[in-house]
Amino acid sequence: MKTKVKKLSDSRIEITVTLDSKDLEIPTQKALEKLAKEVRVEGFRKGKVPTEVAKKFILDNDLNAETADIAVRTTIITAFTENEKSPLALPGANITKYVPGEVLEYTATADIIPEVKLGDYKKLGVKKAEAKITDKEIDGVLENLATSFAEKKVTKRAAKLSDEVVIDFVGKKDGKAFAGGSAKDYKLVLGSGTFIPGFEDGIVGHEPGDSFELKLTFPKDYGVKDLAGAKTVFEVLLKQINEVIKPEINDELAKKAGPFENLAALKEDIKQNLTAQTDHQNTEKFKNELVEALVKKSTVSAPEILIDDQVRMMRDDITRNATSAGMSFEDYIERAGETMESWEKKAREVAEQRVKGSLVLQNLAIAEKIDVSDDEVAAKIAELRDVYKKSPEAIKSLKDPNVKMDIKNRMIIEKTLDFLVENNK
Repeated sequence: MKTKVKKLSDSRIEITVTLDSKDLEIPTQKALEKLAKEVRVEGFRKGKVPTEVAKKFILDNDLNAETADIAVRTTIITAFTENEKSPLALPGANITKYVPGEVLEYTATADIIPEVKLGDYKKLGVKKAEAKITDKEIDGVLENLATSFAEKKVTKRAAKLSDEVVIDFVGKKDGKAFAGGSAKDYKLVLGSGTFIPGFEDGIVGHEPGDSFELKLTFPKDYGVKDLAGAKTVFEVLLKQINEVIKPEINDELAKKAGPFENLAALKEDIKQNLTAQTDHQNTEKFKNELVEALVKKSTVSAPEILIDDQVRMMRDDITRNATSAGMSFEDYIERAGETMESWEKKAREVAEQRVKGSLVLQNLAIAEKIDVSDDEVAAKIAELRDVYKKSPEAIKSLKDPNVKMDIKNRMIIEKTLDFLVENNK
C-alpha cells in the first residue's frame, strides 16, 4: 500500500491510497467468501457452497464491487495512522482508479486535529481583579434579609411603592394579546423593577378592586424583537394590596438571622461571604481571559467538524430550556431578539473560540506533562456518586468507560487551568 498526503487546510487533509495486486488478494478472498454465502447451487445448502464452486456463479461486477468496498474499508484508517494522522470522524473515500486484480486507487479526506504552536503561556499579560466589596453591596444584602423577615398585612388603602400587590393582567399589542404578557394572581412588589418602566408606577394610587389600563411602550432594546419599542396596552385588575412591614436593620435582626451577637458581626459575615463569591467569580473570569489570551498568542485553527459539534450542543441546551418553558427553539431565539441566521453566526463564533481554547489547553497539558492519577479519578467518581445518589441512571453512567475518560479529561483541563493561574499571578 502506498499513500500520499495532501494538506487541504490546517485541519483537513486528503490521502491518496494506491493498492497493488498483492494488496487486493485478501479483500478479493473476503469478498468471495461473503458472496458465496448468498449463492444457491444445486447439491449444496445455502451458505455452505465452497468458494471455488461459488465463484463460477458470482457475477464479476458483484465480486469487483464487493472487493473494492472491503479494500477501502480495511485500509482507510491504516492509511491515516501510518501517516500519524488521526481523523476526527470516519473519512470519506472516492475511488479514482480501479483495475480488478491489479490496482485500486482512492482518495480519502478527513478533518484532523491541527498542529498547535503554543505561545508564551507564562506571560499572558492578564491580571485577576481584586474582590472589593462596597458598603452599598452589604446594605443590599441586609435589605433583602429584612424583606425575608417582613410581615405582610392586607390593606384597603391605595397602593404605594414597596407594597406587594396581587394582580391579573393581559398585555395587548395592536388589540391582540401577546405571548408571555398575561397572568393571574401575580404577586408583584411595586418598585422592584420587575416589569417594564411605567407598569409598577402605573399601579401606584389604585385601590383593591380597581380595573384599569396602562398604555406603555416597551424599551427599544427589549429582548423580544416583536416587542422592542412597541406600543402596548395592559389591562390590569388589582385584586389585593399587602403592606410589607420590614423589621429594622439592627442587632435584633442580626440575632434572628443566625448566631450573631450584633449587627456588626452580621455585616462582617456578609462581607466575607460576598468576598468569597466575588473572588470565585473573578477567578473564573480570570481563567477565561487567560485562555483567550493564550489562543491569541498561539497558532491554532478549529476543525469545522468540532465547531459543528459545539454549535449542536449549544442548540440542544437552548432546546431543552425552551421546552421546559413551553416553547420551541425558534420561539426562544425570537424572544432573544435573534434571527436563525444571526444566532447561527454568533453561535459559530463562540464555538470556534471554545474549540481553539480546548486545543491549546490540551497541548499545554501535554507540554507540561499535566495528568491525573487513577486514584484521583476514582476519588472524583466517588464524589459524583454521592452527589447523584438519588439518580440510578446517573450512577450507572459513571461505570461507562467513556464517561470515566471524559471525567479524567475534564480533571486534566482543570489542572491545566490551575497551572495557567499559578504562572500568571
